Amino acid sequence: MIHQYKNNGYNIVLDVNSGSVHVVDDIVYDVLPVVERKLGENVTDLSELTSAAAAELSYPEGELREAVEEILTLKEEGSLFTEDIYKDYIFDFKNRQTVVKALCLHIAHDCNLACRYCFAEEGEYHGRRALMSYEVGCKALDFLVRNSGNRVNLEVDFFGGEPLMNWQVVKDLVAYGRSLEEPWHKKFRFTLTTNGILLNDEVQEFVNKEMANVVLSIDGRKEVHDRMRPFRGGQGSYDIVVPKYRKLAESRNQTNYYVRGTFTRHNLDFAADVMHLADLGFEQISVEPVVAAEDEEYAIRREDIPRILEEYDKLAVELIRRKKEGKGVNFFHFMIDLEGGPCVAKRLSGCGSGTEYLAVTPWGDFYPCHQFVGQEEFLMGNVDEGIVRTDIRDSFKSCNVYAKDKCKDCFARFYCSGGCAANSYNFHGNINDAYDIGCELQRKRIECAIMIKAALAE
Repeated sequence: MIHQYKNNGYNIVLDVNSGSVHVVDDIVYDVLPVVERKLGENVTDLSELTSAAAAELSYPEGELREAVEEILTLKEEGSLFTEDIYKDYIFDFKNRQTVVKALCLHIAHDCNLACRYCFAEEGEYHGRRALMSYEVGCKALDFLVRNSGNRVNLEVDFFGGEPLMNWQVVKDLVAYGRSLEEPWHKKFRFTLTTNGILLNDEVQEFVNKEMANVVLSIDGRKEVHDRMRPFRGGQGSYDIVVPKYRKLAESRNQTNYYVRGTFTRHNLDFAADVMHLADLGFEQISVEPVVAAEDEEYAIRREDIPRILEEYDKLAVELIRRKKEGKGVNFFHFMIDLEGGPCVAKRLSGCGSGTEYLAVTPWGDFYPCHQFVGQEEFLMGNVDEGIVRTDIRDSFKSCNVYAKDKCKDCFARFYCSGGCAANSYNFHGNINDAYDIGCELQRKRIECAIMIKAALAE
């Protein structure tokens, strides 16, 4: 299976199963569909393939023959029309032992902002406001080390609501986690997601010492950010967080953090927000599409897709220009590894929600991920009893690109790994479907990411 497309003047061909990428001339690009079709008919002879191409295309026969030869050589080398290298792995994947490698600790089901698109209902998650106690957090970390098997590296994200509203417990749990490392032969990687309101020098010093990554929420331009991320009284938060974020990013040498924004129907020109963040000096940037029901006034609708796809193209070209001028930034959705890429398990199942990755509520309940919290049908257990709903875990274990009909013929499946299970459930009622708008945007982002690689390789 191949995927070919044109972008920014490049003819790009992706061999889906091997991940090989080729930038080709016009004639090879035009001949490829003919060869692919004929190979499917078991026609492999050079002369027959050349004749088939000549019957459909107006290039000179000698040039067509050279193009067919080049295509067949790439096929022989294993970088074009390759077989699916993952399908035989799926049985072992489904039956492998489950180990937990990451927890999302909902350290605070409370927030000091009232973001209009917040899936967590200002931190309440369909329930009540609460702060995680130190005791519950310790039990969660104990569960993690006991259920991580031989895995050494473990990840814990302090999440909310706003985790800095429970800052002392964050610090205490980091200390407790460090105390477990030597006796359990583990290594914790702590991360923090914050809206920045409570950032100060003391927090910054601790974060720089203990947090491997920090996610800083900001939507871009002041008017965009303040519209969607106000205080409960309606006041904007941009002017408060920007100086703090800039200081923190510099203190971390512009690495091991990213500013993360959400674009909505109100700012479909989101490339301007990415560039605004870059102009503020941030070098690690993520601006992602909102996911919301269509009846929300800010939700992205199908009719918005063409505009968004054009905006991704515009953004990609601008990022290339800046990179070549020595002012490059990393845009999260355009970061792609064409050499090694994710491991096989991650290519098939993505984030590992419900199996390797779990969310923990302030009172110690386990859910498959933070987006399922509060949906009681996905309550898997708690820190005292462990995982009691193994059927939920097993259903997520079987959630992969081969279980989803929409993924079977999609060129992007080994990059998006089937997409978000929560989005699938929220839009279709089961975790083995896919969020269609998200799929279209993801395919475009992958095309742009590959094109950027081609452009920068020149």
